[in-house]
Amino acid sequence: MFKTIVRFFGVTAALFSVSVASAVGPVVPPVADKGTDSVRPLVGKPKFSGYMIGRYQASLQDGNKSNSFDLRMARLSVGGRILDDFEYKIQGQINGNTSTLRNSPRIVDLFVEWQKYGFLKVKAGQFKRPFTFENPMNPIDQGFMCYSQNVSRLAGFTDRNGEHASNGRDIGVQLQGDFLPDSHGRNLIHYEVGVFNGQGINCSDVDNQKDVIGGLWVSPLEGMRIGAFGWAGSYARKGSCTVDGVTGPQTYSGLVSLNQYRYAFSVEYRKAGWQLRSEYIHSTGYSFKDTDSEDNIEVNGGAGNKSDGIYALCIAPVIPDKLSFKMRYDLYRKSAAWNTSKTFYEVGLNYLFHKNLELQCEYAFVNDRANSMKQNYGMLDFEFCLRF
Repeated sequence: MFKTIVRFFGVTAALFSVSVASAVGPVVPPVADKGTDSVRPLVGKPKFSGYMIGRYQASLQDGNKSNSFDLRMARLSVGGRILDDFEYKIQGQINGNTSTLRNSPRIVDLFVEWQKYGFLKVKAGQFKRPFTFENPMNPIDQGFMCYSQNVSRLAGFTDRNGEHASNGRDIGVQLQGDFLPDSHGRNLIHYEVGVFNGQGINCSDVDNQKDVIGGLWVSPLEGMRIGAFGWAGSYARKGSCTVDGVTGPQTYSGLVSLNQYRYAFSVEYRKAGWQLRSEYIHSTGYSFKDTDSEDNIEVNGGAGNKSDGIYALCIAPVIPDKLSFKMRYDLYRKSAAWNTSKTFYEVGLNYLFHKNLELQCEYAFVNDRANSMKQNYGMLDFEFCLRF
């Protein structure tokens, strides 16, 4: 496993170095501006960073108990600046299981952003979709054993529509910016809107349609955000499927495109170690039945075309910059009906040994109404997080 990680990240960094060199042309010595002693480098010094999350997780469900150590994820990124106005980043990820597309080593970020003006920035490449407050967050900063269910299922992590695991990302172009500063220079309004393929990471468009995703929020107080998001697009597959028909099995092939329409409402307060956040997401759109095969075009009509979810969380400092108490209510209804709901009631502690070394612990009581065998059970999760 270690050799796989080193090889993957080594190849990733080498490929990116070649890409940057090709994009900017031959490297030449920087030239001082005429009449001055200042030197303006074409490409700034790259910065390498990353993190690793190791995990122990146990399910206490009767008849289906399990416990395991695993590698939740390891990431390595390199970023920097080109001239003064552009920022670039490439980030790779590897998980404990590398046998499938869903968990294999992959590129998660690769983008360049023009940042000359604070009110108008332009980003192009592969990056986070501008949908919800939680989606763009680092998984360590997010603070719990996983992203909330509605964000995971409706923002492109393990998406309801059947898309391969994409960590909330897609390929496209985005505009974003901040404006209307107050008397202290703090901007009161932020916007972001992008056009994306709609197929998730490392995939080209299939149906030649594009997703339009955007959000707008206001910051009435320092540390507070109140926002709304929208998403209109599609997810498509090209392939075949065999289903039971009136006269027997019927085989269909071709292109199937499923429209997806989503919206979210969000509120957050983060200041002095406190983190309070809640988000509601609603989705309209059918899903594919087989989530592990991207050439199976059978539609999951039985799941319906609607789903929604809401979460509310609090992370409160007990010992500033050292120990925090956390709790979360996390509800997801995969068919927007209560008999399909799954709810997590979570409590736990996060302990910082160092700003780059953290232990996160929690217990979750789970109520899964869609599970006919055992609806109520518990879970334990311990995660050791290292940044560098």
